[in-house]
Amino acid sequence: MEQIRTPGSKILIVGGGFGGVRTAVRLSRQRGLDVTLISNLATFAYYPQFYHSATGGSRSEAALPLTDVLAGTGVRLVQDVIVKIDPEACTITSIDGKTSYPYDELIMALGCVTNYFGIKGLSEFSYGIKSIDEAERFKAHLHEQLLAGPGPDLNYVVVGAGPTGVELAASLGAYLDRITALHGLEPRDYHIELVEAAPRILPRSSEAVSRRVHRRLAKLGVEVITGAAVKAETAQELQLEGKSIATRTVVWTAGTSVNPFYYANGAHFQLAKGGRVMVSDHLEAKNHVYVIGDNAATQYSGMAQTAIRDADFVAADIARAHAGRRRPAYKPFLPVSVIPVGEYWAVAEWGRLRLYGLPGYILRRAADLIGYADIERWPQAIRVWLQDGQHDDNCQICAARQPQN
Repeated sequence: MEQIRTPGSKILIVGGGFGGVRTAVRLSRQRGLDVTLISNLATFAYYPQFYHSATGGSRSEAALPLTDVLAGTGVRLVQDVIVKIDPEACTITSIDGKTSYPYDELIMALGCVTNYFGIKGLSEFSYGIKSIDEAERFKAHLHEQLLAGPGPDLNYVVVGAGPTGVELAASLGAYLDRITALHGLEPRDYHIELVEAAPRILPRSSEAVSRRVHRRLAKLGVEVITGAAVKAETAQELQLEGKSIATRTVVWTAGTSVNPFYYANGAHFQLAKGGRVMVSDHLEAKNHVYVIGDNAATQYSGMAQTAIRDADFVAADIARAHAGRRRPAYKPFLPVSVIPVGEYWAVAEWGRLRLYGLPGYILRRAADLIGYADIERWPQAIRVWLQDGQHDDNCQICAARQPQN
């Protein structure tokens, strides 16, 4: 259904991820709009490369300064945490309880958060790669435990066989071998396990893709365990139903939940089953309040491409409303899924179209270039893209422990 609506000019965007940044950049090109982006972080997180940052990639490929991304756009950048909304007064309030921001149009582009499902020990002992700081903490752990003296950890467990878990498990063995050599240590027989509660890996992909990737992981030496729910974790082991795995290195990639902001402000939002926010066919949760990206209850939410498409739609929707033009409804679009599985190998899937191996890898590299260009100008996007295939071997731990000639 098409609508006509006259918006105000003060545009407020909350969230510095794909959806928020893309919306801000697009709206900054419209005359007469005052655009402000509020983010709790100073950097833009390029999530598709977090697995690579955790296994030797540089920080710069996954964490881009928002000041650089927004340079020259005219977007006002504010670093703050938003905890409350008052739709009647058209304001949102900071975590300090005193600072409020008025808006005419509000775009909520918050990301999801890690969910441990109440499993004992996970939050205390497991590692994550859902932020660049988590990825670097995990990478530091890999180096430090190798240098811990006798009895280093030889068992590594990745929990959750969605795209992130598969990408990490596939690249982990090669990275362990490389940093073992960098530290001048004897080669070790590392054991990597990928644990999934569902009956097969990549449960959102087709069964054909799941089988092919399973075989690829086996070729890389990754043991896949499916149909296994995690029961608990201690400092020395991961406990599954009917089985325990001795390990001091567990990476949790299995669960996310809707941003706590929506639960805290539940009186103003209608939540669907699973917690995502119900939105209209214009991605509005309320009049003049859009919800886009991971937290919106749309068909393909949870993927970067969907967040970008949502951003483009909302930017166009506001521009049309500002110009007094008719506003067509939002239509979900099936994203292309491209999952790296080890070096120079990826699987690409779009409907019934599938590519495996080197063609999939080439498509992933092209997709990353487009992904950077979605939020940065082309010169900067190309510069970052050229870095993201490189490894950061100059970490302080490596430099301190490399054998001297």
